Amino acid sequence: MYDRSILDTPREWVRAWKPAVPGIHEVFHARFADHAYPPHTHDAWTVFMVDDGAVRYDIESRHRGTAGARVTLLPPHVVHDGRAATEHGYRKRVLYVGLDVLGEELIGPSIDHPDVDDPDIVRGIGALHRVLGDPDATFDAEARLAIVGERLRWHLGDRRVERGDASALAAGLRDLLDDRMSDTPTLAEAAGLLHASPAHAVRSFTRAYGITPHRYVIGRRIDTARRRLLDGDPPSRVAVDLGFHDQAHLTRHFRRHVGVPPGRYAASGAG
Repeated sequence: MYDRSILDTPREWVRAWKPAVPGIHEVFHARFADHAYPPHTHDAWTVFMVDDGAVRYDIESRHRGTAGARVTLLPPHVVHDGRAATEHGYRKRVLYVGLDVLGEELIGPSIDHPDVDDPDIVRGIGALHRVLGDPDATFDAEARLAIVGERLRWHLGDRRVERGDASALAAGLRDLLDDRMSDTPTLAEAAGLLHASPAHAVRSFTRAYGITPHRYVIGRRIDTARRRLLDGDPPSRVAVDLGFHDQAHLTRHFRRHVGVPPGRYAASGAG
C-alpha cells in the first residue's frame, strides 16, 4: 500500500503492482525529479493524481501540465510524454485502467478535457488507492472503481442513466452475497447475473441498506465467525473457511467489529 514514510527516501522511486481487481491493469506510485518520459503510448487509460510538485506533458502536439487536487486522464493509443515542471520534481499515483472501465469513444473528449477538478472524483480516486493494497478489500476496490468510473464517464460526456427497479436489484445482490458469503463473486460477475451495471448495483444496494456491499459481506462473515469460534473452531480454520485472506485479516476485522481478537473472544466464557 501507499506509504507516506517513503517521502523521506531519495529523489526518485517507484512502487508498482497488479491488484486482483478487474479493470485495473496496474497501480503505479512514483516520485521523479530528473526522469523524463519519452513519447510513448499505452493500451490502457492512464488515470493519475499529482500529490506533490507539478508535471508537464505533451499530447497530440498540445502542451499540457497538471498539479494539485485534480485527476488527469491520458487516453490509450495516443502519444504523450512527461517530465517534472520544476527542479523540485513531483510525486504521483497512477491507475492504468482498461477499456471496460472507460471506452474508446471517450478518447477524443479526454484529449480536449483531460483534467477533472470534481472533488467527489478526486476523493473517490484517493480512496480507491488506499484500499488497493489490501487483499481483503478487492470487492471494495471493485465497487469504488465502478462508481468513480461512472463519474469519469459522466465528466467526459457519457450521460447515459441506467433504469430499473433499484429495490429489486438491491435485494437480489444481497441474496447473492448471502449465498456466496465465503466465496464472494466479483462485482462484475454479480452485476452480470443481476443484469445491471456494477455502479448501478452498488448504488442501489447502498441506498437500500445504508451500507456498502463490501461492508455488508465483512459484517456477515464476522457474525458467522462468532458462532464458529464459540463452537470451538480455531481462528485459522475460521479465517480460511469464511474467505479471509489469512488469520491476521480475520483478526483485524474481528477486533474492529467485536472489540477483541478472535482467540480472546472464544475463551471469554471459560471459567
